[in-house]
Amino acid sequence: MKIVFTLSLLFAFSLNVLADAVSDKEKEALIKLYHATNGLQWKNKWDLSLSVSTWYGVKAENGKVVALNLADNNLQGELPEAFYDLINLESLNLEKNKIEGGLSSSIFNLKELEALNIADNKLSGTIPSSICQLTKLKDLELFMNKISGELPLEIGKLNQLEILAVCHNEINGKLPVSIYKIAGLKVLLLNNNKLSGNLTNEIINWSALENFSLFDNEFSGAIPQEIEKLGSLEELNLSYNKFTGEVSKKTALLDALNMTMMDENGNPFLLEINQENKLQ
Repeated sequence: MKIVFTLSLLFAFSLNVLADAVSDKEKEALIKLYHATNGLQWKNKWDLSLSVSTWYGVKAENGKVVALNLADNNLQGELPEAFYDLINLESLNLEKNKIEGGLSSSIFNLKELEALNIADNKLSGTIPSSICQLTKLKDLELFMNKISGELPLEIGKLNQLEILAVCHNEINGKLPVSIYKIAGLKVLLLNNNKLSGNLTNEIINWSALENFSLFDNEFSGAIPQEIEKLGSLEELNLSYNKFTGEVSKKTALLDALNMTMMDENGNPFLLEINQENKLQ
């Protein structure tokens, strides 16, 4: 009986060990991340002599690192290239740290990612076009960084996206046409950038959109009437752009600043409300 009990304990222990183990490649990727981001200064440090399962913010399942949450943990430095060997990640949260440098084009390796949050850091450079290969992404948050350049042309391939938040950066250029194909978008925050160009009537495709902000950019032209047909829209801010023409009363009331625009001389003015809606 004792032998059976002992064997049962050994079997259970071996299962735990196997469940706890991750591949050498993934463990090495985590170690390189630790060293590259000044791990000794982290708020919650890792004891590299202990099992990966004890490391703060690391979640492993079936021998794979599936989640990494090191938000607000005083990471400093650049993400090492080996970091992109964590190919089984489904969720990554590095928000509110001091991560510098740019995102590598190798980010396409993280094909299982559903949530990517590296907001409130010191990221620079452009958003690599290879990010468009992460077709399982539902949540992409890169706000409050120093990211420049244009949005990737093929961003519409991220057709599962529900949250796209890249506000408070230095992103310029026009909205890629493909962005209107992301029909499931619920939150689209592009405010406080240097974006320009027009909105098109394809905005009607964003039927699930709840929060839409273009505040403080350089968009111009008319605001599409289709915007008032977005039945799920609860928060809207298109102000501090260079839109012209008239808007409906419904749209103006929905906007946080009642459609306050900037003219060519940098002076604020209110868009006119069209006559049809003035009579309502």
